Formats: sequence, C-alpha cells, structure tokens
Amino acid sequence: MDDAELEELPRGIALAWGVAASPQRGPKREMSVERIVDAAVELADAEGLAAVSMAAVAARLGYTPMSLYRYISAKDDLVLLMQEAAIGTPPPIEGESWRARVVAFHDALMAAYLSHAWVIELPITGVTATPNSAAWMDAGIAAFDGTALGDDARLSLMLLLTGYAHWSAGVTAGMTRRAVASGRGVDEVNHAEDDLLARLVTPDEYPSLHRAIAAGELSSGGDPFRFGLDRILDGITTHLDRIERGEVVAASLPEPASVDPAVAADKRVKTATKGVREAEKALRAAQKAERQARREAQERIERAKSA
Repeated sequence: MDDAELEELPRGIALAWGVAASPQRGPKREMSVERIVDAAVELADAEGLAAVSMAAVAARLGYTPMSLYRYISAKDDLVLLMQEAAIGTPPPIEGESWRARVVAFHDALMAAYLSHAWVIELPITGVTATPNSAAWMDAGIAAFDGTALGDDARLSLMLLLTGYAHWSAGVTAGMTRRAVASGRGVDEVNHAEDDLLARLVTPDEYPSLHRAIAAGELSSGGDPFRFGLDRILDGITTHLDRIERGEVVAASLPEPASVDPAVAADKRVKTATKGVREAEKALRAAQKAERQARREAQERIERAKSA
C-alpha cells in the first residue's frame, strides 16, 4: 500500500495497523494510543461498555479529554481499537484432523469473546479490517487445510463458525451476568428459571417444550452449544464426502440464477452453459483422480518407511 492509499484509510483502521501519523502536540512521553486503549478496556471490563467515554477514559488516566483527542479523534475509533485489543491474536490452532482444528478455533474464539464479554455487545456492521480480526479469519480458514474445500467455501464456513461462537458466547455471558446480579451461581439460577418455566408451560399449549422440560433436558447441565457445533461439523463432513464421490465441485459456492429467462434460453448462452457443466464434470473426475493418486503415493511412502 503506497502513501496515498495510507492517507485514505479511516483514522481508526490506520491506528490499528500502526500506520497513522503521530500527534504533533500533546503529552507524548506520558500518553500513547496503547495506554489510552488499555485504560478504556479496563474501564469496560470493570463497569461495562456503556461506562466508556472519552471523558471517562481521560479521567482514569488523569488527563483532559482534549489530550486524548490528539491521539484518538473519535469514540468510534476508540471502540474499534478496544475491540482489537480485547480479542487479541488467536493461539496456535492445532489438531491432527480438520475437525479437531475447527473445534479448537471455535473454542479459542469463544474464550476470547468471554474474556471481555462487552465485545459481544458491539453491533456487527461487516468485516472488521484490523490486524487481529484478519488473524482470526486467517486461522479459521487455515483450519480446513488438507481438505478438498475451495477458498470460497473455507471463507464461508469460517464466517459460519465465527457467528456460532459469537452467539454462543453472547448467551453464556448473559447467563453469567444474570447469576452475578442475583448473587447466585449460574447452575442455581438456571435451575430456578427452569423450574419457573416448567410451572408455566402446559402440555396442551407447548407440547414439545413441555416434553423436553419433563425429560430434564433444560437442567441436564451439559454444554447446550456443543451439540449444535457437532451437527455443523457433520454437515461439513457430508459435503466433503460428496466432493470425494464426485457429486459436487470443491469450489462450491453456487452461482446466482439468471434473472432473465430470455438470456438463459439464448442459444449461445445454452452452449456456453453446457460447456461449463462438462468442464465441472471433468474437474470433479480430475480431482477424484488426484486424491486417489495422493493416497496411493502416501501408501507407497509408508510401505517404504516400514520396509
């Protein structure tokens, strides 16, 4: 990225990437963007995101708000940098299989959210273009290394897993806040609420929910989110099996259907579409042959090692 492009970056993004110009005035020796962000994160951890303002952070540091504005010019930029600091960078995502790596990625991301639960309260307005966010996305995509999935499918699945971790962490954080406010443990609060729900839910009005409550499912004490994650992984496994059988192409995001039937009916378009379908079929056959060749090569290598 050249200097002109750097100048066009939003201030918060430029600060996150460390390419923003330093202020010309202000208490440089005592103040820094990092110190301001650390103080804001500490404030949010202690009192919640609503307590964070430029004035509150300045007071925590013993400076005037104007001193902060020389370093971070808007509260939105401060919140962006707080989020970046709170989620940190992903730990090594390890595992012998893609499934183990995906679980490790999900659990690490959920732990990062829960370590600073106010992050979950931030509205999702798109992909955050900051270094740590990019590192998490990269780790989520890399978890699928060694599979037949194309880059587009890996990106899509990374977003799915990130969303599930975000939602699961949000529910978990809400349960914890409720327990802290009541002065009781999470399990105790959950059991009390389950008992209340059991008294209110009748088999006539809510037959399926009543049956689940009667079976003790709401108070089982197990991880309520792991089952859903496992089913997501089962679906990915099924998709990979279909790729293995040559039923779908590895680069798997569907193309949008034509909005104009007349275009689809055009003779040249139909001929081109037929060519695409034949090419896809040939690609699936080639991918299957490649995987078979790799397996055979691996077997030969293993036999040679053990000979």
